[in-house]
Order: sequence, then C-alpha cells, then structure tokens
Amino acid sequence: MKLKDVAVVIRSKNAGPYELTFDIVFNDKETYEKAISQNIINPATIASLYSLSPSDVIDVIGFPAALAIKATIVRPIGSGNLGERDVYGAQQHAPLMDVQINL
Repeated sequence: MKLKDVAVVIRSKNAGPYELTFDIVFNDKETYEKAISQNIINPATIASLYSLSPSDVIDVIGFPAALAIKATIVRPIGSGNLGERDVYGAQQHAPLMDVQINL
C-alpha cells in the first residue's frame, strides 16, 4: 500500500525562504501509530526521495495530537532565487505519495 492511500493530507510548504516542510496527516490513530512504528518517514527516506545529503534533513517528528508526521529539509534553492520553480514550496510533496507502508 502507498502512503497516498492511507494519508488524508500529504503537503509541502515553505518553512522560511531556505527550508521546506512536509506534513503527512492520517485519518485515524491506528494508521498513524502503524506509520510511526514502521518508521517509514525518517531522515534517510527523506534524503533519498529528495536527492539530499542526510545532513540536509533538519528534522522528522511525529505529532500525535494531529495524527501527523512532519519533516523539514533545507531547500535545494532558496525561495525566489534564480532557477527555483516553486516559490511557495507547495508542489514538492509528490515523491512522498508513493512511499510504501504495510498495514
């Protein structure tokens, strides 16, 4: 099963001009807890999906109150800089959608 099949929200957005953040929100506590226990979203996964060095993954945290996992990375190109194509960072979540999860 893919993450896009079990998450109700998968999104990306700016976390300032030099960082992007990703939110993965689950519909129920059971699915959230399985995702957390499987550690499917971790710094190595994020680094691999976004062709980053693991040191460019700032944090990956679970947020149980929102049934969410949040990951923050260093933007490869600062928001609005020459060559940057997504000023708001709102179109960067697609690689997360196909991450495999076992339920």
